[in-house]
Amino acid sequence: MAKWSLPEPMAHALRLAEAAAATGEVPVGAVVVKDGQVIGEGHNAPRGTFDPTAHAEIVAIRAAAAALGRERLEGCDLWVTLEPCAMCAGAISHARIARLYYGASDPKGGAIEHGAKLFEQPQTLHRPEVYSGIGAGQATDLLTEFFRRRR
Repeated sequence: MAKWSLPEPMAHALRLAEAAAATGEVPVGAVVVKDGQVIGEGHNAPRGTFDPTAHAEIVAIRAAAAALGRERLEGCDLWVTLEPCAMCAGAISHARIARLYYGASDPKGGAIEHGAKLFEQPQTLHRPEVYSGIGAGQATDLLTEFFRRRR
């Protein structure tokens, strides 16, 4: 992977995505940051855990909530390598994540700028600030190579 200058949380998420690929999981990584410190991290693990909800974002959010001892993650940022799906976008909203940073867009399964556009729906009570395209090239390369090898 090219060593571009990225914010450390996204670089960390990309390393987690690489770890996911090494175990045969779709390479997506996520970290939750509060006050500059990683308080939760995860990578995709539905196959290895037999849990369809074990997306990187969900794993990281669960770890952060446990670390803080509460279900609301106000003041926290989520950094993820791929545009979140509808399930993960819902969890981001319910957790009250302040800011979402993501890398690659996902026209097929994403729900932020594609598909459901969950944060634009009137039923969504909390909408984080959203910043996309951070590390998109590296994240896309990881995903492309992973699926190329599987075919």
